[in-house]
Amino acid sequence: MMDQSEKAAHFEALHERPGTFVIPNPWDAGSARVLSSMGFEALATTSAGLAFSLGRRDAEGALTRDDILTNAKAIVDATDLPVSADLENGFGQSPDEVAETIRRAASVGLVGGSIEDATGSPDKPIYDLSHAVERITAAAEAAREFPFRFMVVARCENFSVKRDDLEDTIRRLQAFERAGADVLYAPALPDLDAIRTVCASVGKPVNVVMGFGGGLYPVQTLAEAGVKRISIGGSFARAALAGLARAAREVRDHGTFTYVEEAMPFSEANGYMAPVSRKSESDS
Repeated sequence: MMDQSEKAAHFEALHERPGTFVIPNPWDAGSARVLSSMGFEALATTSAGLAFSLGRRDAEGALTRDDILTNAKAIVDATDLPVSADLENGFGQSPDEVAETIRRAASVGLVGGSIEDATGSPDKPIYDLSHAVERITAAAEAAREFPFRFMVVARCENFSVKRDDLEDTIRRLQAFERAGADVLYAPALPDLDAIRTVCASVGKPVNVVMGFGGGLYPVQTLAEAGVKRISIGGSFARAALAGLARAAREVRDHGTFTYVEEAMPFSEANGYMAPVSRKSESDS
């Protein structure tokens, strides 16, 4: 097992080596165990997937910082891979609150985390640029306190909140880069041309999410566009829910159980999970 510093060094190296890597998003320890066995080299949490697993809508205020970090720790403990977290907007408006979220993220074993510039308010969905930059600066400064590299991901949420302004998105990402962000991310970019333009306009690695607005492009196409990192967001969680819903509809509507033929065999599912630790009677 790698310790946190070793995971951080491996995670940093993934961003510095040539080529593109996929960082899928488990929503709990079990899905993290499965993905860890598939040959991926790092994982990232998903707030949408977590919200769904808790029976909540993915909306502002659905998850607390404790919810996010408790889930993140379970995922960290379930895998030997580096784990980065979706830290939403840092769970506070002030730079100090964002810095505290970064410190707490590191304390549960994470080696990276993203901070959004979205306010959560429908009246003013994006922070003013100067305030957004102060928040990323605070996150980056907090991350530099650790004895290992904690990768700060700065997210511009313009397209997520239907502010389709590519020029402003690039301006913000460039400002976040100067503020010390290690990775830049603008979810829901509308097309491949926008992705290429973003990648060409900044000097830090760019994360692109598939399955959350915009087109669906193969890994090779995104690599050729300059993307360093591809995440999945909540789409794996939604795919799992879709499978559940299909099976349930079959039973409800037809009274049949053919879904079992396509289900993962018990032995395979069980094999991905951690073995039970049995204490001897003398230990109890």
